[in-house]
Amino acid sequence: MASALVILAEGFEEIEGVTIIDILRRGGIEVHSAYLDDEFATDLVVGANGITIKANIPLKSAVVDDYDIVVLPGGWGGTNRLAENKIAQNLIKEFKQENKWIAAMCAAPYALHVAGVLSKKYTCYPSVQEQIRPNDRVDEIVVVDDKVITSQGPATAICFALEIVRQLVGQESFKEVKNGTLAKYCQD
Repeated sequence: MASALVILAEGFEEIEGVTIIDILRRGGIEVHSAYLDDEFATDLVVGANGITIKANIPLKSAVVDDYDIVVLPGGWGGTNRLAENKIAQNLIKEFKQENKWIAAMCAAPYALHVAGVLSKKYTCYPSVQEQIRPNDRVDEIVVVDDKVITSQGPATAICFALEIVRQLVGQESFKEVKNGTLAKYCQD
């Protein structure tokens, strides 16, 4: 069974975090949500809009070999924490070194940029590219390049998560979840 590690940092975008976890599980992917284990962190992670989500594991206990992909929802608060957190940054780099999938959406491609693992072709929330590489941003809902998946923002979360399903478990599961959620607007 494919497995995913979704990192929830305080200030993450709730629509994105919950959508990613939900769609991946519908696609048959085992999902662990991790919280940052710094001096302020608990397993109850407060999102950008005040919604609290209970994460499964502390990030320091995550082992790259246990996962096929690491996924970062956006939200500037969470993204900045991911960009500044040494454990998160080292883990993201290790996923790249092991040639595993990495995915980030909205503002979170910035955390990949800081880690030095963001692919040449990427997308993100409009305006975030100014913090990254403006000329390399592609105006597409989801971009897949060199085992890195990126997406634009809250409204693109289903398409983003569906692309992860496609890459990890195949086109059949992608179509099944896409049809079951009526996500007709996501590209085949």
